[in-house]
Amino acid sequence: MKYFLKITLLIVVFGMWFSASAQNDDEVSFEEIDTILNKVILKKEISGGVMLNTRGWGFVFRKGFNENAFRKNIWEVEVSGIKGDKQVRVNFYGAYYSNANSYVYGKLNKVYDVRTGLGRQHRLNTKPYWGGVEVRFAYYGGISIAIAKPIYLYIINQSSYNTIESEKYDPEVHFIENIYGRAPFLDGVDETKFYPGLYAKAGLNFEFGQYKTSIKSLEAGVMIDGYAIPVPIMAFRDKHYYFLNLYLNFTFGKRYNKF
Repeated sequence: MKYFLKITLLIVVFGMWFSASAQNDDEVSFEEIDTILNKVILKKEISGGVMLNTRGWGFVFRKGFNENAFRKNIWEVEVSGIKGDKQVRVNFYGAYYSNANSYVYGKLNKVYDVRTGLGRQHRLNTKPYWGGVEVRFAYYGGISIAIAKPIYLYIINQSSYNTIESEKYDPEVHFIENIYGRAPFLDGVDETKFYPGLYAKAGLNFEFGQYKTSIKSLEAGVMIDGYAIPVPIMAFRDKHYYFLNLYLNFTFGKRYNKF
């Protein structure tokens, strides 16, 4: 988490430096100056991209509506994986059993999070007409659903070491000595459980698109997901009522008006 925080701070500092350096209009050719659209508010936008956080990564999709030049409303959908605490991967290089699939020892469920909610962005500075970086304060909130699929592993038959069987991981009877490797992902998909909850996040959005019709942005901030029923990920560890993460988004898309 310390490394992720350092990377996030580095990107924020880079965004501020890029904003300052972009003030020099001698570096921009006349053809790149978008004089007409500077006087027009493009009301609608659509974007998508990749999201990184301190427990995994995923994808984000957003649709926005610009109320005016300073305020924007956002609807978003995110899908990301959630890693357990201090995961240890076994058999990654075939060290224990050769030719076996790697697996995370002690992991009960493969967990994904689906978020959908509304948010708002407030502009903090005005981008010069020749380019630069626009900074906005952003905050969002909505529904968060954790999807937990049980982990199935190939287990060595205790009576005959010549056979292996796919079984749902049970920390009371399955150990490194009798676990051969990871079973197919679809094993146990019918036992998937859903954990509804809520999420909230806030951060800074750095928009550095060259033209007003295009979106290129980095967003860094903090995010929390909370659940009424705790989500089990790892054996012998506390179940999670909430996840607190730092996040980093990179999105790209377009702005437009419908006449």
